[in-house]
Amino acid sequence: MRDLQLSLNQTQRVRLEAALHELQTVAPAAAVTVADTIPVNDEDNILKGHGTSDQDGEVVATLCGVVERVNKLVYVRTLRARYKPEVGDIIVGRVIEIAPKRWRLEINFSQDAVLMLSSMNLPDGIQRRRTAVDELNMRTIFEENDVICAEVRGFQHDGSLHLQARSQKYGKLERGQLLVVPAYLVKRRKQHFHHLEQYDVDLILGCNGFIWVGEHVVVGENANMMENKLNLSAEVENFTPLETRKHICRLANAVRVLSALGFTLTVELIIETAEASVSSNIEINNMLGAEFYVQTAEREVKRRADLLRKKSGGR
Repeated sequence: MRDLQLSLNQTQRVRLEAALHELQTVAPAAAVTVADTIPVNDEDNILKGHGTSDQDGEVVATLCGVVERVNKLVYVRTLRARYKPEVGDIIVGRVIEIAPKRWRLEINFSQDAVLMLSSMNLPDGIQRRRTAVDELNMRTIFEENDVICAEVRGFQHDGSLHLQARSQKYGKLERGQLLVVPAYLVKRRKQHFHHLEQYDVDLILGCNGFIWVGEHVVVGENANMMENKLNLSAEVENFTPLETRKHICRLANAVRVLSALGFTLTVELIIETAEASVSSNIEINNMLGAEFYVQTAEREVKRRADLLRKKSGGR
């Protein structure tokens, strides 16, 4: 929200400030700053985790963030932090270099990631040893500036990431938009691949803050059959339908608006924002205007208030 620069008139500025203030009151969090005391029960024999320290018998925060408690563990989760990879993370990256038997990818991390030739499926789909011919043909698989989806496999001795793309859902991404948002806005979930059937669009929320919005690609058992059909019709229909391109642009603008406002990105919130722009008769290019930002903030206030009211009613 600090980086949001909009040409707001006086009415829009008042509405936006009121909405942001309401968001803070609707969902207050146990936020702490450096040197704040974290209230704990000494009889519980708590474990001091990341962002905490023991000073004069009290637990003191050493970071700015939100206090989290998991059983006896107490730690501080920073709100604005760089991407910290974990094994199993789904990431989206861009190829920046082709090296012997490997590709180097930019993934919004302090170091580049490495995708080995042996850590991905070959185009023919046959499981076999990689040969010198495969190494010579690496550029036919991925080349510089290609956007790739992969999974974090582990860390190398120099601290760089080791990726793998052995599933059909991983690989090269085409016919879409790559968006870069702060990594802390994308939370780790069970599912990061989403097929939005009503738009015929694929949405991939990379844990590293790279988000892909593109035309739907069929994967699985029918992929080979579809590939043969596409090869025959490639010359006739080598383009994305206009309606699908409009959906991609609308969803991408929804991501941009939510990211600029500092809202956590979920597939439900992105779809809701895109549908709200349609119901309000807002053109795709006008979604980045000041009025839609204000409307989105006000809509988020109402959503969180309703959610809080349901939780209170359930109790």
